[in-house]
Order: sequence, then structure tokens, then C-alpha cells
Amino acid sequence: MPELGATRLPSRSEIDAWRSFLRSHAKVTRYLEAELLAEQRLSLGAYDVLAQLAEAPDQRLRMAELAEAVLLSRSGVTRLVDRLERAGLVIRERVDGDGRGVVARLTPAGANRLGIAARTHLAGIVRHFVDLLDEQELATIGALCDRIADAQR
Repeated sequence: MPELGATRLPSRSEIDAWRSFLRSHAKVTRYLEAELLAEQRLSLGAYDVLAQLAEAPDQRLRMAELAEAVLLSRSGVTRLVDRLERAGLVIRERVDGDGRGVVARLTPAGANRLGIAARTHLAGIVRHFVDLLDEQELATIGALCDRIADAQR
């Protein structure tokens, strides 16, 4: 492909690799979302919020940190946390000494809900991703995705 100014345009094989990455990601996440909704009545985004909070120190994160962790916009995370808060799975708390700071914290009910939903989600990860690759391929794809993610910082 021709170059446009100082920016190099991708070749056909590079575009093909990009599209393959996007297609595989979209397909796997669609399957995982459908399974979580059907079996647990929980969206993949809600699961991700609960999982991020469960892994965070004191099971709480600032809303901006949570938005970064789950790759949603701040407004998207706010709406999702609103729904999870109404369901009793998350609560919002003010940050001591920071009048504007707000954190989301996982509730015991949220931790329980996550534990139940994790069985469905983790089985889906194995079925739609892990079982399709051998150990070397998993290590390679992990390293490559880490390199891509780390380059974007």
C-alpha cells in the first residue's frame, strides 16, 4: 500500500492480521457475553467491573481507575456502577480527604455474585480460547498482546 505523508499505511497482510485479531476478539466476547447473560443474567461488562473490584486493594477503586481497568468511558462506568449499586453488588463511597473523590467498592453480595458467575465465565474462557491453543501458542499470544498493550502507555 502507498504511504500517505509521513505516516506508513499498513500492507494487505497487516490489515488481514488486524482484522483477524478484531474478528477473534469480537467472536469470543460475544460467546462469553451470551453465556453470562443466559446462565447468570449478568453482562460481560458487569462481570468485568465486579472482577476488577474483587482484585483491587480493599476491593475498591476510584471511578476513573475502574473506567481505565474495564476499558469503558467514565460515563459508561458510571451508568454500569449505577445499575450494580441498585442491585446491591457495589456501593459508592467518598474518599477521605478528597471532597470530589469517589470509589466503587464491592459488597459481600457482589463478591458472592461474582463467585457464582465466575464458574460460567471461566468455563467459557477455556472452551472458546484456551482449548483452541497449545501452551506455546498461549504464551506467545499473551506476550504479543502484552507488548501491544504496553506500547500504548
